[in-house]
Amino acid sequence: MPDPLAGLPPRFLRTTEAARFLSLSGRTLEKHRTYGTGPAYRKIGGRVVYSVEDLQAWADRGQKRSTSDVCADEVLPAKRHPASPLAYAGAPRRG
Repeated sequence: MPDPLAGLPPRFLRTTEAARFLSLSGRTLEKHRTYGTGPAYRKIGGRVVYSVEDLQAWADRGQKRSTSDVCADEVLPAKRHPASPLAYAGAPRRG
């Protein structure tokens, strides 16, 4: 049976819908966006939207098979983290 959604553009979710998709609160998703620890998002006009594909990819980064799994790619908590020197490589310096 053919996929009825084939050929349609990806579906975008607003913050509250995206948070529900991830089983998070909307506020937690906003914090992730603020600290740069969350899924990729887009600004369309004044709205923030997330693609379902980006949400799934971000959630998949936290996939583990055991508590002893060591993985370089993980989902960080929604809080400030030390800045990576590469993250600001192209940013203009204040001074």
